[in-house]
Amino acid sequence: MNIHEYQAKELLRRYDVLVPHGRVVFTPDEAAHAARKLGGPVWVVKSQIHAGGRGAGRFLDDSSDKGGVRVVKSIDDVRASAAQMLGKTLVTRQTGPAGRVVRRLYVEEGCDIARELYLGILIDRATSRITIMASTEGGMEIEEVAARTPEKILKVAIDPASGIQPFHARRLAFGLGLSGKQVGAATRFILSTYRAFTELDASIVEINPLVVTGSGDVMALDAKFNFDDNALFRHPDIEAMRDESEEDPAETEAARHALNYVRLDGNIGCMVNGAGLAMATMDIIKLHGAEPANFLDVGGGATRERVTTAFRLILADPKVEGILVNIFGGIMRCDVIAEGVVAAAREVGLTVPLVVRLEGTNVDLGKQILRDSGLPIVSANDLADAAAKVVAAVRATQKKGGK
Repeated sequence: MNIHEYQAKELLRRYDVLVPHGRVVFTPDEAAHAARKLGGPVWVVKSQIHAGGRGAGRFLDDSSDKGGVRVVKSIDDVRASAAQMLGKTLVTRQTGPAGRVVRRLYVEEGCDIARELYLGILIDRATSRITIMASTEGGMEIEEVAARTPEKILKVAIDPASGIQPFHARRLAFGLGLSGKQVGAATRFILSTYRAFTELDASIVEINPLVVTGSGDVMALDAKFNFDDNALFRHPDIEAMRDESEEDPAETEAARHALNYVRLDGNIGCMVNGAGLAMATMDIIKLHGAEPANFLDVGGGATRERVTTAFRLILADPKVEGILVNIFGGIMRCDVIAEGVVAAAREVGLTVPLVVRLEGTNVDLGKQILRDSGLPIVSANDLADAAAKVVAAVRATQKKGGK
């Protein structure tokens, strides 16, 4: 789960991490009022969407070169900037060409910036350890830094047996070229941010830029949190921060039914049980020259109703031109899958080719249910056969339609 910048800073404040003062607003008048309360002479008006690169982004239908983060020097400019951004669609490198509608802003006090740095904390899957990354190239996307100047990225992996120690933070501070009281400030900042990461069950914390002020303070000028969805039951206050308007409606609906669904850009919908099998199914679709339209894992204990919901989600995607159901029945019985597929196909009206591969528990009963349904369902013997059949069926349909 992602949250907005202002929410991330609220969480960091709980851990005594230094962040600028600011207020979230929803109207131009609220923005002007927030600026007055914060005091001047400089304010920053920031679009709040779940995407990075907002400052370099551009608004659709706006010929100006102003981005989604603006530094202004008067109350009137705060109000004007808010009016220009609220309700508009902001396009950044992370949103894709469709962009995201700006529904709220964060008005923040100005900051005396002496240096811009980068700090990130994540779980390194290669070492199975929490790893802290830092760089002198603040303000840039870390992927770009890694591609151009990887030597400027510092990494410290934390041994889970000992946890983070002050020397870890000091090593990063010295590596960033900090000196004097800046080292102590950075050490406290890193230790506190690490504690927030672990205690809140975050999967990523990114501070970009991390700034050193003219007075030597170390402050989070921006903040990003991602959380492990599986741990949200322990943090109802964080789950309450979810902004469903920033999420794909289909993915939100899937989460309500305990389905793991991610929309992709292809045209062949997939319904599979098990994440590994789902990945293999997507790979073999690509091997046969097509693109998967989604990742969808119905899980090992799905009910007929959940399977019906999964099928409906796939068919709701207008890009889907064919569906591949690939089930290896263990805990999940093949007859349950078959009943769900038949029910969903009848409910929504099947208009695209459907190929089903079933193996495992109650497979014969499952295949019988499909045969007796009277629906145009194609059975497959194995995964390769299933992928070949669904790709061929989609191409045949495209040929008939003149695509």
